[in-house]
Amino acid sequence: MSDDARRIRVAEDVLRYFTACAKSVQLYAADHPIVARAVEQLVQTLERAHAEAPTVVIGIIDRQVVVDGIPLAGVHGAADSADRLRAIGIERIAIDRGVAGEELLEFVRGLATAPPKAADAGDDDLSALATPHIHVGRLHLHQRVDEGPGDMRAMQRAYQHAVAGAEAVWAQALAEGGPDPAMATRLVDGLASAVGQNRRAMLALAAMHRYDNYTFAHMVNVSVLMMAQARSLGIDGALLRQFGLAGLMHDIGKIRTPSDILTKPEKLTEDEFAVMMKHPVDGAEMLRRRLELPPLAAAVAFEHHLRLDGTGYPGGVARPALNLATQLCSIADVFDAMRSQRNYQRAFPTDRILAVLQQNDGSRFDRRLVRRFSQLLGIYPPGNLVRLADGALAVVLRVHAPDPARPMVRVIAGPDGALLAAPRDVPLWVDGGPDGPPPRIVTPVDPADAGIDPLPYLDDAAA
Repeated sequence: MSDDARRIRVAEDVLRYFTACAKSVQLYAADHPIVARAVEQLVQTLERAHAEAPTVVIGIIDRQVVVDGIPLAGVHGAADSADRLRAIGIERIAIDRGVAGEELLEFVRGLATAPPKAADAGDDDLSALATPHIHVGRLHLHQRVDEGPGDMRAMQRAYQHAVAGAEAVWAQALAEGGPDPAMATRLVDGLASAVGQNRRAMLALAAMHRYDNYTFAHMVNVSVLMMAQARSLGIDGALLRQFGLAGLMHDIGKIRTPSDILTKPEKLTEDEFAVMMKHPVDGAEMLRRRLELPPLAAAVAFEHHLRLDGTGYPGGVARPALNLATQLCSIADVFDAMRSQRNYQRAFPTDRILAVLQQNDGSRFDRRLVRRFSQLLGIYPPGNLVRLADGALAVVLRVHAPDPARPMVRVIAGPDGALLAAPRDVPLWVDGGPDGPPPRIVTPVDPADAGIDPLPYLDDAAA
């Protein structure tokens, strides 16, 4: 059986036995043998699933059930269970490794007796159903791009919540000497959902270059950029989340870096940088000790500053090849570091960053992966404000992969800076038309300098 077939089988079994368990407590007393058998089967199935990942996530979208990123259909009783969960306000159940039969029984009994909830009820109303290893909520990140105005704002709030979550992961790791696997996994689950449902919006947010706190935004951005690259290569499901988790944790070794070095506003001295260069080894060591985390996270933390030509650090490390996740992380890491505005560094434009990634004719970064990255993100990423050759201002809507320098844009202001009453969409890759070829992009524009927030213009753009 292939790995994909095995994962689908396990996901189906999780849903099947969860449904059977929930149904049994509705029909029989808690101490009935049928209930005990159903709970035991669910525990055994979850143990199989938890051998692959520390958290199993069941999501409800309309009457569709998704287990660990795998949409499932045809499981007896699943649609009825989905209806019941939605009726009581639950759209997402995350079950952490270590859950026991007694806890599962307590949870499904709570589901059976919970009253219906209003559609606009918040997650706080669901807190009574949660247990130490089981977390419930709504799918706030699963709105699609075509659901109309406001979606971009919802994704922006989700992104901000993710950055706050990264700060919490960092604080917990700082206090306890290493990250909490369940906390980090839940954060990546949400990011993976966002990337899957609205990749353009999340890429736009990750490509913005003004952040209140670079460290935590960088964690989220590298995770998002890694998963977006991985999805473009056909990676999905549990493996995609492993890539995202590796991206989130790639710099976790910096919790051992003295704070005066980590937060220094000026460029580091040579001695200070030597201390900073210890973080890959420190990060790999602490991640390797967290057995609930996939080995990929430790490998990427150790390797993400190594390059194909043998340069980089840690020094003295010989690698015949770097794994794919490391290479995707390195590209995302360099892009976000150069794209970010910091006290000692101005943000670089994307074309300059891509030139750095392509330097030495692909000897440091795989040229095929860099080319894919440029096709994914574009010379001017979605959400960028740009000035056209005719002086007009436009917002980049989406990348045109065959020619990343000529994206689809939405012209929002004339050469005089006055906002247009009716913005118009222009495909810059078109060679000609009634009025001749469209104007090319001359330069990116800082939204703060123009006094324009480009994100709302992405709301109703085509995916």
